[in-house]
Amino acid sequence: MSAIHNDTAGSAPGGLEHGTGTARHEPGKVSPGEIAIGVIIGRVSEFFDFFVFGIASVIVFPAVFFPFVSPLTGTLYSFTVFSFAFIARPIGSLLFRIIHQRYGRGTKLTIALFMLGTATAGIAFLPGYADIGETAIILLSLLRIGQGLAVGGSWDGLPSLLALNAPQGRRGWYAMIPQLGAPIGFVIAAGLFVFLISNLVPEDFNSWGWRYPFYVAFAINVVALFARLRLVATPEFAQLLKTRELEPAPLRELVREHGTNVVLGSIAPLASYALFHLVTIFPLSWIILFTQQSVGDVLLVQIIGAAIAVPCMVMSGAIADRYGRRKALGIFAILIAIYSGWTPVLLSGSTTGGYLFILLGFALLGFSHGQSAGAVNSSFGSRYRYSGAVFTSDLSWLTGAAFAPLVALELASHFGVGYVGLYLLSGALATLLALRINQTMDARDD
Repeated sequence: MSAIHNDTAGSAPGGLEHGTGTARHEPGKVSPGEIAIGVIIGRVSEFFDFFVFGIASVIVFPAVFFPFVSPLTGTLYSFTVFSFAFIARPIGSLLFRIIHQRYGRGTKLTIALFMLGTATAGIAFLPGYADIGETAIILLSLLRIGQGLAVGGSWDGLPSLLALNAPQGRRGWYAMIPQLGAPIGFVIAAGLFVFLISNLVPEDFNSWGWRYPFYVAFAINVVALFARLRLVATPEFAQLLKTRELEPAPLRELVREHGTNVVLGSIAPLASYALFHLVTIFPLSWIILFTQQSVGDVLLVQIIGAAIAVPCMVMSGAIADRYGRRKALGIFAILIAIYSGWTPVLLSGSTTGGYLFILLGFALLGFSHGQSAGAVNSSFGSRYRYSGAVFTSDLSWLTGAAFAPLVALELASHFGVGYVGLYLLSGALATLLALRINQTMDARDD
């Protein structure tokens, strides 16, 4: 996260004591447990929305919105629409900055989360291509862009605040907490699709069953909104953010003073973010298009993989606290590079090989993703922590994850799965390079 190392002396605001590894909760103060719960709920809601769309991009959208082309081409078109949210995300961050500055953090968060839930639920009501033709594709694309704009505007500063208030020696563990939202969100989304696929005949699922996860998304976002507003709208939280200087900084200043750090921060997590969709969305498409395996069975294996990722994330916090985050990220990137070499063996072999690819990938994802957020954000001064974290994250997802399923499926279908391994290897090498450059630029280690 942000510049944690500058805030390790003395007592932290909000009742956290640095250096002791303990926390005290005083009346009228925001406890670290409350911040952690708000962070996890917010991340789960965001990742649920995105995974519902991602899974549907493979098992629903090619037939519903792109029936005029082959299943492979339809899936590639779906993955193109999938990328629109990541392209829109940094634009959303810029637009919602204005709302934040004029009307406050609570108003910005309320609008962003209602927009996210509405855009996701709106997909449930879309007619298919058979009903309204190309208009259906245009509406799907606009709603996907709306998701991205909303996620860009939903940044509330909670993850940075949690990391800044981490007790001495527990910074890696606290940095891991927000990342738990990814596997939890995936388990809920995939579990819901498994339930529907298992209990509906294919005709009913393709007609109306697939829409239910998008309805559920709105309800989850309402819960997330109230959970986060309970913190954000309190005077204590506002004071805590002000004390920690977690407010938007002028963008031109950020680019002028820390432009290099923003670029490095967006490159450093590439190994993790490339792997992110290569073990969730891509293998589902590969198995459906080129094997005879059951969709429900593959989703169940991925749910098991996501469950494995959770303890791996927790362990990543302990490893980072012991050896340092940069060293831990470097080790994880090397392991991902080794894993990438096994991609053609695992994906082009037996069913067991494909399942091993998923399970091993999720384990590595747990380790790497647990520490990937804000990999070099410690280089940001206190004035730029908030804005630096936002735009570094936006650019990381854009460069590392937005086009991963699309590129991987294109490479695999035209040149073979070995090229997917090379694609993942390039992300691992980019991570190692960024970490190396960052060490020469800034000797301080968070």
